[in-house]
Order: sequence, then structure tokens, then C-alpha cells
Amino acid sequence: MSGALSGPEIERLIQLLAKLPGLGPRSARRAVLHLVKKKQTLLQPLAVAMADAAEKAVICSTCGNVDTQDPCAICRDPRREPTGLCVVEDVGDLWALERAGAHKGRYHVLGGTLSALDGIGPEDLTIGSLIERASNEEIKEIILATNATVDGQTTAHYITDRLANADVVVTRLAHGVPVGGELDYLDDGTLAAAMKSRRPV
Repeated sequence: MSGALSGPEIERLIQLLAKLPGLGPRSARRAVLHLVKKKQTLLQPLAVAMADAAEKAVICSTCGNVDTQDPCAICRDPRREPTGLCVVEDVGDLWALERAGAHKGRYHVLGGTLSALDGIGPEDLTIGSLIERASNEEIKEIILATNATVDGQTTAHYITDRLANADVVVTRLAHGVPVGGELDYLDDGTLAAAMKSRRPV
């Protein structure tokens, strides 16, 4: 006989956690069990932190990063190198590059990649606003840091074509990023080396 092993509130928490990347039903059940056992020191503070994040998290209208202010802390930081704009697929990639300390300039989050199979075209991404940002006289280099997947490569080629008449140098991450690899899963050293070894497109 199968069915719920605990009350509906706990089952709902398990079902929600199971939707997170990298967590299936079993991992979610283990995580919830751990949270419930540590109710005072972990579950309740987590609930408060999640409520705060749900209330205050916003998408940066300039670059697409997730923060609690708009523009985000990176876009507002005057110490950032203004001439280099690093283009990434999603916020996880931006955070990976920041974690590695690989880029000192600003970013542009595309919100995904071009994919004919999934019906994702240029109008579904932030490519239009990227082209606008590239016309800013301060920006001298566009660094394409899309993932080394077929869709990532296709997106990089499309952006390169769109920037053909812009007065910027377009570079791509070096092949230290393995084909089929995703930035968020790479170690910091590989990311930093790939950024330093970037080349013109």
C-alpha cells in the first residue's frame, strides 16, 4: 500500500523541493527530513530567508542579474571595468564567473540560447538589448561566454553576425571550457584560464 508518509504540509514541501535542479523525490525527502530535524536552527531561518528573497528579489533591468536592487550591485559598482561586457546564457553562469573572479567588467544575461527544437528565437532572448548596449561608446569588447553546447555555439555565431557592424571587438571563451560543458559546473581555475585565453571571433 502506497501513499503519503507524512502530513500534507510536509508532502507539499517535498514536492516543491523535488522540482529544483539536481533534486529528485528521494533527495527532496532526505532534505526535508533533515530540515524538520533541525527545525529551530535551519528550517525556520530558511523559511524567513525564503520569504525575504521572495519579497525583495528582482531582475536587474540593465543586465538581467538577480539581486535585491535594480540596477544590481555589479551594474552599480563604479570599480567595474566599463569597456568589457561579458555575455552569458543565464544568471548561474554569471555567478560562476564572479565566483572564479574571472571577469572584472559588466555582464549581459541572455536568458537562454537559440533553439529551433524548443522554438526559442532571438526575440525570446535579450539579444536586442545586448545590441543596444554594444553601441555604448564605452564598450570596446563583447566577450561571448555562452556554454560550449550546440545551442550555445549557435547563439554565439548569431550574436557575432548581429554585431558585425558595431564598433566593438567580439571575443569568445577559449577551449578550456569543454565542448558540451556548462559554466556552472566547471571549477574556478578552468573558468579563469578560459577567460584569460579568450580570442577574437
